[in-house]
Amino acid sequence: MAGYSGTPLPRKLGIKPEFRVLLAGAPADFDLGELPAGTEVHRRAAAGPYDVILGFCPDRATLARRFTGWRGRLAVDGGLWLAWLKKSSGVPTDLGENAVREYGLAQGLVDNKVAAIDDSWSGLRFVVRRADR
Repeated sequence: MAGYSGTPLPRKLGIKPEFRVLLAGAPADFDLGELPAGTEVHRRAAAGPYDVILGFCPDRATLARRFTGWRGRLAVDGGLWLAWLKKSSGVPTDLGENAVREYGLAQGLVDNKVAAIDDSWSGLRFVVRRADR
């Protein structure tokens, strides 16, 4: 699926060939679109690290409850995308870009990219600081 920019979602998310991807808490009908060769996508966490994790957070409670597990499954040089519902989705939420950023920074990660995931979700990518890798 291409976003508003016309850029395919896998490219926006930094998904490359042979990457392991975790879609955590994704809506049942969520689709990443055409993926690079050899990409392995899981909807439930399995053993081993993930290169990209896309964690869907409908509210602050979900973010707080799931963050540590997602962080623990992230490859040291991977990207953890935290997605929140856009106001335009019409779904009530207590999360927004600033709250997600503050939470991720407080957990010791740094944000380095923002993207529209689809019509209902936006996301911020967090990574481990280079000095901590």
